[in-house]
Amino acid sequence: MKILILLTSHDQLGDTGDKTGFWLEEFAAPYYLLKDAGAEVSLASPQGGQPPVDPKSNLPENQTELTQRFNADTAAQAELANTKRLAEIAADDFDAVFYPGGHGTMWDLPDNAASIALIEAFVKADKPVAAVCHAPAALVNVRSQDGEYLVKGKRVTGFTNEEEAAVGLTSIVPFLLEDRLKERGGIYSKAANWAPYVEVDGKLVTGQNPASSGPAAEALLKLLP
Repeated sequence: MKILILLTSHDQLGDTGDKTGFWLEEFAAPYYLLKDAGAEVSLASPQGGQPPVDPKSNLPENQTELTQRFNADTAAQAELANTKRLAEIAADDFDAVFYPGGHGTMWDLPDNAASIALIEAFVKADKPVAAVCHAPAALVNVRSQDGEYLVKGKRVTGFTNEEEAAVGLTSIVPFLLEDRLKERGGIYSKAANWAPYVEVDGKLVTGQNPASSGPAAEALLKLLP
């Protein structure tokens, strides 16, 4: 199994002056679950190199067993510091792709032509695509082979309007992910705030929030031969 993890390169939280990026748990959980299952994991980001970690995701209260494992894993840290550039990635080289979330994804992935083309290539090849928390933002402008939005008529989830309000960023993000998925025709559902929740529709896997990153990776594994 060869699985691509694609991370955001965006580190600015709107015009607040605060930093953002990817959420550490949403990278660490799939990274280790997939590797421990025997997958060969490759990392990429739009700009390549070191993707920005949302500093809040590395606070003590947001640590998990797997983020602690990453913080002690110098080999994994070196791998993360040298992600490949998205433009150099071909879907043909991988069996699946996983998009970790974090607020950065809301800015640099929805309209990223290379990311859209990559997801469309995975879909055309009937290969699994997974995205968790804010990362389903990467799906909102992807089209299926019939020209309709990929999420139209599909069961999906992602960071909820209530969760965005709870972190005080409703007016900062470029759009509300829950609303946009619905606007694109997605059959959106959710669990309670911060509870693990994953939707699987065919080869499309989406997770609601950080707690859903491990379960989303497990769901992705079940779709692979």
